[in-house]
Amino acid sequence: MTDLSAQTIVITGASDGIGAAASRQLATSGARLILVGRSSQKTKAVADSIGAEYHIADYTRLDDVRRLASELQSSCERIDVLANNAGGMFSGPITTADGFEKTFQVNHLASFLLTFLLKDLLVSSHASVINTSSIAARMYGNLDIDDLNTWHGFTANRAYGNAKLANILFTKGLHERFHESGLSAVAFHPGVVATNFAANSDNYMQQIYHSVLRRFLSTPDQGGARLRHFIAGQPGETWQSGEYYISPRRIGRTNPMASDSNIIREHWQRSCAMLGIEW
Repeated sequence: MTDLSAQTIVITGASDGIGAAASRQLATSGARLILVGRSSQKTKAVADSIGAEYHIADYTRLDDVRRLASELQSSCERIDVLANNAGGMFSGPITTADGFEKTFQVNHLASFLLTFLLKDLLVSSHASVINTSSIAARMYGNLDIDDLNTWHGFTANRAYGNAKLANILFTKGLHERFHESGLSAVAFHPGVVATNFAANSDNYMQQIYHSVLRRFLSTPDQGGARLRHFIAGQPGETWQSGEYYISPRRIGRTNPMASDSNIIREHWQRSCAMLGIEW
């Protein structure tokens, strides 16, 4: 594992669940930990408990993402790890103030934008970008490249599967464009973890995650340990850039669309067009 004592690590989705668990597990590593969450009360509580810094950002508002990026640029000389861990499953379709479907924006577009805004800092730091994806990309992903928001044929599962597939496509796009410049990127499945996941959806996932069935799921600490594994690991040794891992040491099968270079590039370009950026 990498010596983290001189590293700056940013973890989004850190107010609860696996993000909070991984943050606690990294508390004694000596790294500078910067936690990002939507809830000011919960994020502050986690950060204060481990002596970390924190920022508040609501991913349903892209102006929050822009402000977050500006704050990180002002306070960080380098970022060694960006863990894009924020996300969730929601009923819908719901249109955000930015005009995108909520599931797609929270799980993909916001992280895509944050990474873009921090790109110069990340490349100069030879950083690792860790994207929390899901087995749902393979189980439920059914992507229409002309409808990335999943406005049509929306179900909570399909929208979530498409957004988690987007995380993998983004990982592969980052690797393709920036690995030769020193940036590494990886996506991983955290396990089926007993967190607040799917609390805002109305499908059977809500029943699984918030009923007696919860006892059969992995604990947040177990999911956090998977996230910590990739944060603390050494690209090229512990994990390979551009890959999707089904478990910490096993590259996994996922949606076949993630192996299509044309879809990887088209998804990237269309994400850029949605956000009005060139990358």
